[in-house]
Amino acid sequence: MIIHTERLTKRYGRRPALTGLDLDVPAGVLFGYLGPNGAGKTTTIRILAGLLRPTSGRATVFGADVVRDREAVQSRIGYLPGDFVAYPDLTAGDYLRYMGNLRGGVDPSSTARLAKRLDLDLGQVVGAMSHGNRQKVGIAQAFQHDPELLVLDEPTQGLDPLVQREFLGMLREARQAGKTVFLSSHVLSEVEAVADVVGILREGGLVEVASVAELKAKALRRLDLTFEGEVPAERLRAVPGVTEVHANGSGVQLVVEGSTAELFAVAAPYRITGVVSHEPDLEEIFLTYYGKA
Repeated sequence: MIIHTERLTKRYGRRPALTGLDLDVPAGVLFGYLGPNGAGKTTTIRILAGLLRPTSGRATVFGADVVRDREAVQSRIGYLPGDFVAYPDLTAGDYLRYMGNLRGGVDPSSTARLAKRLDLDLGQVVGAMSHGNRQKVGIAQAFQHDPELLVLDEPTQGLDPLVQREFLGMLREARQAGKTVFLSSHVLSEVEAVADVVGILREGGLVEVASVAELKAKALRRLDLTFEGEVPAERLRAVPGVTEVHANGSGVQLVVEGSTAELFAVAAPYRITGVVSHEPDLEEIFLTYYGKA
């Protein structure tokens, strides 16, 4: 496993941020890490990056302990914090050269390519930049040394839609090149578009780890069925997995959890004339987990 945690716990005074987190992220995947503010996402990321010490438990990256072997871990990751700041009196180019030198040197052509893709002006002073342009600098410093693992905390905040799309393309290319990406984001549509696996964090602990396809397969589906004649509302209400049935003239609106196979087996003899399926997206699935007691 590229990332592995065992009973990882972090408390700030009496307030728990992580509560016995067990997490495994294999090589070569894009892992989406989801949860609202206060769930423990940023705390996890800062521990993985060697910027926080856990209260108890342990975390390893590339098999190296993030506390004992912090420098070895940091040399192999590209890290973008959620509150990225850079030296305001340096130009973007000077800052990226400085960061590259700290990592043993970075090919200037790599930085130039990233700047072109992100529409980043390397000659502009960081302190005079908009929030979105400063975020581009942060992305460039995380990518420019071609790290084996990218750890990104809310990377698209402040970016315009065109740059967001380019950034998502960069993530896909990193995964195709065999890199591992650990991505925390509030923009669930972006995570859905690129993630192989999603982890949902709630109150400092994982409540689910699954692929987006697996989550959708277990999610609630909303269906509108129209019938030529009799509407079998009560028959459909008795089908396992059907949680809601609302008759409406010649049709019904249903909510189904999991497979719809049995539902259609019961409905088919009643001559269905129309089917509209409202497929769940990652946001709906996420809210489902946060709606559970």
